[in-house]
Amino acid sequence: MNDELLWVLGLLLVTVVLFITGKVRMDVVALLVIVAFLLSGTLTLAEATAGFSDPNVLLIAALFVIGDGLVRTGIALSVGDWLVRMAGNSELRMLLLLMVTVAALGAFMSSTGVVAIFIPVVISVAARMKTPPGRLMMPLSFAGLISGMMTLVATPPNMVVNSELLRNDLPAFGFFAVTPIGCLVLVLGMGYMTVARFWLTVPDDGRAAPFAI
Repeated sequence: MNDELLWVLGLLLVTVVLFITGKVRMDVVALLVIVAFLLSGTLTLAEATAGFSDPNVLLIAALFVIGDGLVRTGIALSVGDWLVRMAGNSELRMLLLLMVTVAALGAFMSSTGVVAIFIPVVISVAARMKTPPGRLMMPLSFAGLISGMMTLVATPPNMVVNSELLRNDLPAFGFFAVTPIGCLVLVLGMGYMTVARFWLTVPDDGRAAPFAI
């Protein structure tokens, strides 16, 4: 194993530790890694900064701006309030509406951000309905994951694959090319969670959770 490989692996380990500890801001850590590669001669200046001109990087940055705009303008929170009004006291209706709403929002903004917005809403609704929070929290998580299949920009891997197709002069995906697949998976996920929610909470005595509507 040559010295350059050891240096890269060591720098990667330090970066992971800094990300985990959180003592240094993540953006600062990322910039320090670039500087370390430059100073060590591992990468040239052109190679180290090539990512900043990648369309995927710019698009992901723009999506974060859009997501933050939805939060700051109150649109995302208004959707949460609407969800509570529409669901009423029905756990099943809440579950289905929650998954559809989260998947729809996650198709255009960070799924992590969408889930974070709806966590307090779900906990509040679960307390009001006297329903175990797990029966709604897991569907919330599933919907956030499924949202990555809804549009081309819903998750970075979709954009990376599309970028590679363009780079190799191959036909690219359309914005909604994956939407039919995502909708099918969402419907299947909703059906699965409708049944599986009964096993998401275990009573204090350790017995399997009973069926309940």
